[in-house]
Amino acid sequence: MEAMDVKKDIINRLKTIKGHINGIEKMIEEDKGCHEVLVQITAIKASIEKVGLLIIEENSKECLMKDHVTNEEIEDIIKNIIKFMK
Repeated sequence: MEAMDVKKDIINRLKTIKGHINGIEKMIEEDKGCHEVLVQITAIKASIEKVGLLIIEENSKECLMKDHVTNEEIEDIIKNIIKFMK
């Protein structure tokens, strides 16, 4: 996927996440059941994780493909990926 396509995908996913958050707000205002709210929260969590992975993947490619990548830069990228995965 090209950088512009990835950027578009990320923005669309963020808009979807906003929609889910607005939906949860409305559900709470309407006293919807716990199960319904938790389903939406689960959807948001999955969406945020996917956005995070897309950003990490794209950023890692950019960093690792440039000339003169230092060992320190590689270690930082790996540390950030590990932090995100926890």
